[in-house]
Amino acid sequence: MTTIDTDPDTGLDPLDFSVTRNLAAKSNADRDAILASPGFGQSFTDHMVDICWSVRGGWHRPRVSPYGPISLDPAAAVLHYGQEIFEGIKAYRHADGSVHTFRPDQNGRRLQRSARRLALPELPVPYFLQALRELIAVDGAWVPSGEDQSLYLRPFMFAKEAFLGVRPAHKVAFYVIASPAGAYFKGGVKPVSIWLSEDYSRAGKGGTGAAKTGGNYAASLLPQSEAYENECDQVVFLDQDRNVEELGGMNVVFVYKDGTIVTPQSDSILEGITRDSLLQLARDRGHHVEGRNVSLTEWREGVASGDIVEVFACGTAAVVTPIGTLKGRDFIDEQPTGTLALELREELTNIQYGRAEDKHDWLYRLDA
Repeated sequence: MTTIDTDPDTGLDPLDFSVTRNLAAKSNADRDAILASPGFGQSFTDHMVDICWSVRGGWHRPRVSPYGPISLDPAAAVLHYGQEIFEGIKAYRHADGSVHTFRPDQNGRRLQRSARRLALPELPVPYFLQALRELIAVDGAWVPSGEDQSLYLRPFMFAKEAFLGVRPAHKVAFYVIASPAGAYFKGGVKPVSIWLSEDYSRAGKGGTGAAKTGGNYAASLLPQSEAYENECDQVVFLDQDRNVEELGGMNVVFVYKDGTIVTPQSDSILEGITRDSLLQLARDRGHHVEGRNVSLTEWREGVASGDIVEVFACGTAAVVTPIGTLKGRDFIDEQPTGTLALELREELTNIQYGRAEDKHDWLYRLDA
């Protein structure tokens, strides 16, 4: 078991994890071959974390076990009612060989907010952090050391109780799996083209838009296919008032000519940890930052007038993606290019990989 002290803020004692080693674990040579060109979400480490929850027993049976299929009853609630949430976070290998992650407490809190909205139990943040550390304790060798590479960690929770009644499940499972990830942009960061979805919505007022739940992403797949059909890389959604929401899985940020940075903010938009970190770095540079509604009209007219000088998207996987084109049914708007997005991206990744000072105490060591 990884040695973790009682949490001073909550008074929670650490969970007592059991560890079952994978007898079919990849050899060093096989693992090195995967890490040489990992792609994204294609290969997985040898182990996974599994914690159970029940109404009677609370959080119990924490374990690290061999990575493999999950057995579910055909009546498991998640299969019928979609009671499921997840997170995305990365582990980084620093030059001294140590392994760190970035603001994991914020991922833990966001998982709690998602759980609240989906009527799932809220995993205490200290348990969330311990789960990450327990997995790295056995699979730390899977954290790559190549340029812009990382180990992508996917914590997720779902209702596993077998019943067909419509109510919150009384039995839930929490897992963490991990997948080595290569550089998102091969050959350098390139601006992406965005398709404006006008027939489909990602979420609605009072819905699950602010939760990181699979249903939101399922709802984005058809419009994302529409984007591909129109030769675009990503899709952007509007709310019922035609205000900009977000891309299928990334937040949007606008840079104005006076230096003001604006990002859409509402109760139907997922709070992005990467976005919030980039905005803090922008504030450190003296930029004024606003979170507010941004209408499609303001976006298009701002670009046409020169009032908006840069538009980019951001998220865990790509970090920062400049937007080069906005395309709709009857228009194509070329987007202005600037330097701020890539400067912020470099500043943030330098912190994550330990190449720059962590002034905000964002890094969290996983292998200590």
